[in-house]
Amino acid sequence: MTIDFSPLYPKLVNLILDTIFVVDESSQIVFVSEACQRLLGYSPSEMIGTPLLNYIHPEDQERTLAAARRVMSGHTHTDFENRYLHRDGHAVHILWSARWSEEDRLRIAVARDVTALRRGDQTRNALYQISEAAHEAETLRDLCDGVHSIIGELFPESDLYLGFNQSHSGRLSLPDWRTKSGWIDWQVAPGSALEDVIHTRKLSMAVRDPAHPGLGVHPKTGSEVANWLGVPLVFHESTMGVLVIERGTAAVSFDEADKSLLEFVATQVATVVERKRSEENLRFLAHHDGLTGLTNRSLFYDRLETALRSASRNEGRLALLYLDVNDFKQINDTLGHEAGDELLIEMAQRLRDCTRGTDTVARMGGDEFTILLTDVHGRESVENAIAKIREILSLPVAIAGKTVRVCCSIGSAVYPEDGETARLLFSKADAAMYASKRQSE
Repeated sequence: MTIDFSPLYPKLVNLILDTIFVVDESSQIVFVSEACQRLLGYSPSEMIGTPLLNYIHPEDQERTLAAARRVMSGHTHTDFENRYLHRDGHAVHILWSARWSEEDRLRIAVARDVTALRRGDQTRNALYQISEAAHEAETLRDLCDGVHSIIGELFPESDLYLGFNQSHSGRLSLPDWRTKSGWIDWQVAPGSALEDVIHTRKLSMAVRDPAHPGLGVHPKTGSEVANWLGVPLVFHESTMGVLVIERGTAAVSFDEADKSLLEFVATQVATVVERKRSEENLRFLAHHDGLTGLTNRSLFYDRLETALRSASRNEGRLALLYLDVNDFKQINDTLGHEAGDELLIEMAQRLRDCTRGTDTVARMGGDEFTILLTDVHGRESVENAIAKIREILSLPVAIAGKTVRVCCSIGSAVYPEDGETARLLFSKADAAMYASKRQSE
C-alpha cells in the first residue's frame, strides 16, 4: 500500500525544532517555518515578504551577503555562523546549512540556535584569557590593557570603561586607551546609571547617553534599547570600581546572557586586579619607605650608582644632599609619635614639591633624608637648590592641632669635586650635614 505523505509535509516542516527559511534571489523571505517565533520572536506571517537583511546583526551583514552569493553560485554551506537580532534587540547566534535550488531559483536554509553553546565557549575562553593576562602583565595598567582586549572580543563594537575608585575624591581612575600607560579621572555624575551601579553594588542595564559617554541614563520608556551595561568590581565585599560596556548603535540591545557573561568577567577581573595591586604594593614597599612613600635606602643607592656611571661617561655633574630635621626628638616627645609621623610625611611631600622630576628624594631612616640632584651646573646651582629647600621646609606645619616650625641641617657633596664614588660622596655630605647641625645649636 502506497501512502501519500505530501499532505503531511507542511506539518512536518513546522514540527522541526530548527527554523527553515526559503529566500528568493533578492533575499526576500518567501517561506519560514513556525520555529522562527522561538528563534527570533517574529511569527511567519510577520517575516514572509520582508528582506532577510532586516534581521541580520549590523556587524554581520556584509559577510552574510557574501556567503549568500557563494551559496547562489552553487557552493553548499553546512557550517556558516552569524548573528541575527531577536525582536527584543538581543543577538542570536545561528549556525546555518544552506543550498541553492537552481530550478526554483531559491535558497533553502536551516537555522539552528547555538547562542547557548557560544556563551559557554565565551565563558571558558574568558576565564583562560583573563588568567593569562594576569600572569603576563607586569603592572595594573598592563592588566587593564589585557582586559580591554578580552572584552573587545566578547562584545565587539562596544566601548569599555574600566574605572577604579579613588580613595576620598569620589571619582574614578580609568586607563586612557589612547595612550600606552596613561590614566584619566572620571567624574561620576549624580543620577547617572553609573552612580547607581557604584552605590547599589548591583548590575544595571540602561541606555547610552550620547552626550556623556560611559555614564548611562535610566530608560524613560520600556521601548528604549538597553545598550549600556554596568557591573561593579567587588572583591571580599569591597567595591573597587566598575566595568561598563556600551554600544554606539541603538539597534542592538544587551540581554540576560550578556549580563551573565559580563558579571562572570567582572568577578574574574576584580580577583586578578586585587592580586596585581597586591603585587605592585609589595614591589613598591621593597623599594620605598612605608611611611612617606619616598625612595628607600636600597633604591637610592642604586640610582646614585646609575647616575655616577652616566655622569662619568658624559662628563656630567651631580650633587648629593643629606638632610636632618633639627629637634625632631623633642617634637616626638612633646606631641607624640603620631605627630612626628605626620611631620615626616609633610616634610617628604615638601621635598617632592621643591625638586625636579629627574631628582630622587629618599628617606634613609628616622628623620634623615637624602636628595640626588642630577645635571647640576656647579656649586652655585647646588647652593640655590639648598636655599629653596630650606625656605620651603621652614614654613609652618599644622600637626596635632598645633602649628610648629622646623628647620633642617643640610650637607652637600658634588661630583666629581668632592668624590667620584658613592661612598665618598655620602661621607662628605654626611660630615657637612653634622657640621651644619653643630652650627645651628
